[in-house]
Amino acid sequence: MDSKQGENKMAITKTIIEDKIEIVGEHKNIQVRMATVIKEGGKELTRSFERKVLECVTSSHDGSSWTHADTDVSGESSEVQGIATAVWTDDIKAAKRTANEATL
Repeated sequence: MDSKQGENKMAITKTIIEDKIEIVGEHKNIQVRMATVIKEGGKELTRSFERKVLECVTSSHDGSSWTHADTDVSGESSEVQGIATAVWTDDIKAAKRTANEATL
């Protein structure tokens, strides 16, 4: 008799979802938490988390002048893009540029 007869084969799946999006701080940083969920036969076996923070502006200083760039969110989910559009106003971006320059 084959030892695998009668054995239930359950699919193992891995899903990555954005399960939490938060707006944090004076300059409206967007924190995105991704959950990696492993399931077997529909039953969750494990869940782990990863987090990233998006700032509205990045700045660099070459010793004599500043360069500022708005953060490109085109690779983010439509939900994150919508939040960025709503909260990263011109005033917020200007305040972030000023704050970044003050750190030198």
